[in-house]
Amino acid sequence: MHIEPGFVTPAKVMLANAGAIGVIAWGVKEQAVQLLREPWAPLKTLAAAGFFSLFMQSYSVPVGASELHFIGAMAMYLTLGFMPTLLGFALGLAFQGLVFDPADMLHLGVNSLSLMLPLIAVHTATGHKLFNQSVGQRLTWQRIVALDALYYTGVTAMVGFWLLISTVETPLASWLAFAGSYLAVVAIEPFVTWGIVRTLKRYEGNVLVARLSVVGSLRTA
Repeated sequence: MHIEPGFVTPAKVMLANAGAIGVIAWGVKEQAVQLLREPWAPLKTLAAAGFFSLFMQSYSVPVGASELHFIGAMAMYLTLGFMPTLLGFALGLAFQGLVFDPADMLHLGVNSLSLMLPLIAVHTATGHKLFNQSVGQRLTWQRIVALDALYYTGVTAMVGFWLLISTVETPLASWLAFAGSYLAVVAIEPFVTWGIVRTLKRYEGNVLVARLSVVGSLRTA
């Protein structure tokens, strides 16, 4: 989901940076408000950044106009929560840029928005219901697949948007090859997510699991 340097003009990169800073500032504010109720929230964010970096570095293949990554988005979202995952994306990308590929820092805002905006859409549209026990919605295998499909549709759409406004002419077939490659991720990631959630649910009474995860809020089938 990376957009390589040179594809987006500096002026548009600045706008993307402003948008990413706005989202991050909102996330930090929300997390600060919840800090008294959830003092472990910053550790969840660090955990999300760490797991995200591990997932991203474990599998990365250039495909079409961008790259195919194993992101682990729903695994983090359903175990660490919405806001830690949202902030963890930006923090993880910054860490990877600084340590592994400094050139990616030029598009930190662009790439952060590509991951954060689809997560906001997923959480707002349907994901939040899973954490609201009064709704009584159970997490099932089918719902995990649906969440993954919705999220990666958003990610590929964001990449398409950046390519559409870029200064480099990119064939539609190149973007379609990239978008199609994520079908494999949607087919594989739910197994990882389901396995992690079910494992943590067995130990949800453990102090560390209770404090560092949100699986206690989920009702599984």
